[in-house]
Amino acid sequence: MRIGPLLLLACTALIVRRIAAQENTAPGSLQVPARTLPVPTDVSPELQKIIAAPRRPGWDKLWKTGEEWRAVANEQAAQTLETLPAMRERLHVTVKPTTIDGVRAFVVTPDVIPPEHRDKLLIHVHGGCYVLSPGESGTGEAILMAGIGHFKVISVDYRMPPEAYFPAALDDAMTVYKSVLKTSNPTNTAVFGTSAGGALVLEMMLRARQLGIPLPGAIAPGTPMADVTKTGDSFYTNELVDNVLVSRNGFCDAATVVYAHGHKLSDPLLSPIYGDMHGFPPAILTTGTRDLLLSNTVRVHRKLREAGVEAQLEVFEGMSHAQYQFDDRVPETREAFGEITAFLDKHLGH
Repeated sequence: MRIGPLLLLACTALIVRRIAAQENTAPGSLQVPARTLPVPTDVSPELQKIIAAPRRPGWDKLWKTGEEWRAVANEQAAQTLETLPAMRERLHVTVKPTTIDGVRAFVVTPDVIPPEHRDKLLIHVHGGCYVLSPGESGTGEAILMAGIGHFKVISVDYRMPPEAYFPAALDDAMTVYKSVLKTSNPTNTAVFGTSAGGALVLEMMLRARQLGIPLPGAIAPGTPMADVTKTGDSFYTNELVDNVLVSRNGFCDAATVVYAHGHKLSDPLLSPIYGDMHGFPPAILTTGTRDLLLSNTVRVHRKLREAGVEAQLEVFEGMSHAQYQFDDRVPETREAFGEITAFLDKHLGH
């Protein structure tokens, strides 16, 4: 049986369309087969265990009120508080509560501050999707920075739902920053934080510039929640791969919506990627290859570079969201905070 040219052309076109339909869910999109991801073997054994851990329990719990989130936050905080005394002891750090112009905070001080750091002061804004890590449970990253970097740190215990909603976290962080500037030279000051804390670092720079307040000498926004509109390639490529955030439609997105309290999510004071970053201080950004917010971090880095800002991007193999600060005993944790320390040493005081 012979097939005519027109029939052959039609059959070929049908086959191409079927293949295209199998490969793409929509025009321009790529469908990939399910696959198993091995744990990288070129990272420390300690990090391998973190990478191999199951997905965060409750990642798909989408609480809708500040009261519900506070109950979850308090439960998680109680667990975190059990781990902090041992970490403070290992890193030779003390933590004392204080109040700065009405804002709750913690002063985190290493036992030994080298001479070159005695006139330096770091301000820390913790992560937690704007609803988690209340009180002293939010000081973990500050303890790491103080213990590994040997800086004095003020960790801001900003208000969270249901006590307050957007822009309370930013307002409290700015209150502490303005108070610090009364007694500290801004060039000797740095601001750092991870996740929502990383976004708050960027939001603080936008707000300070709006208010005509001097900017700090350097910033360290780690894996920042810089775009809560869920724009960015890794929201899709690392979906269900990141074992911390897990999904762009998971708990952290739901928490941010509660914090935003009806406010437009594309506002630069919620999604700082949409703000003007010209004139920002030198910045070091940290993320990992499995981080759901890898693209957020990369996009901020590119935007800073395009604005003429010195920006350093550090990407760790195999890490999901913010795992460089999970355990001070992991070699990569000390490497990450060592890099931040070196960056701050390069820029503070100049």
